[in-house]
Amino acid sequence: MRSYFEQKLKDIRLELETVDMDSCDIPIEVLGSMILYLEECLNDIRIHFLSLETISDEDEISFFKEIKPDILGVLLYFNKIHTIELKCPNGSNDTLREHYQNRLDSLTYFFDRNLDFYQYYRSKSTHLDEHYFIRKNRCHQLCLDSIHFVIDYEFSTGYDYKIAKILCNEMLRIYLNKKIQGLDKQIIINKNRAHLPLNNLKWTGPKIALIEAGYSFEASKYVNRGNADIKEIMMGLEILFNIDLGEYYRSYISIKERKIDRTKYLNYLIECLMKRMDEDDS
Repeated sequence: MRSYFEQKLKDIRLELETVDMDSCDIPIEVLGSMILYLEECLNDIRIHFLSLETISDEDEISFFKEIKPDILGVLLYFNKIHTIELKCPNGSNDTLREHYQNRLDSLTYFFDRNLDFYQYYRSKSTHLDEHYFIRKNRCHQLCLDSIHFVIDYEFSTGYDYKIAKILCNEMLRIYLNKKIQGLDKQIIINKNRAHLPLNNLKWTGPKIALIEAGYSFEASKYVNRGNADIKEIMMGLEILFNIDLGEYYRSYISIKERKIDRTKYLNYLIECLMKRMDEDDS
């Protein structure tokens, strides 16, 4: 049993690597395709799980406590982002901030309402696992949510869904905080750009290309005689080119981890300049 599900989880993780999970700007089209993909994966897993002739209590607990929630949690996360962004209002930064803040406040209500189970799960407790994660052991004394009366009892205990919601909402909390921080940062960038003599420049290339350039400026010590730190340099680039570079230190880690052509965007700039000079000479 475990080998099939472990391989399925591995396949899903590989697919997730094609999505920038740290970004708060995942395209709607990508969200839609990932939702469909994860739905298909979950259906495949359901078919395989129900085809098993026997399953031990230990394996059933593992499946409903760990395996299924990992997949369902990401599916719920993508679906939630998809809904939030489709319902995003047109308006000022203040309007957008209120939209994301309202969604963030609703997460606080969820965690407060499920505090006991959240603490049980996060503390890695196991003493109630047989009641939470074995289908035949449903216990009404545990204050069942309404979802317990409409779920597929062949493929759920109800609490697997609750764990998936916890995983989803933890990721969603990070996502929403990033959205709010991005809006607050954009206000600062706009205020600073208002003082520039020429303020219509906008970066239209890959964000990571500008980050790569920023780190090269810092490493060269060419800015402020080497006294400008990376934060100052990145803020200057953000203001000049009207772009939020986000968590650029994470992008720097990904740059360092490149197996081939670690400075590919700087190399591309060199190629472009060389081509232009050759054309000027011809």
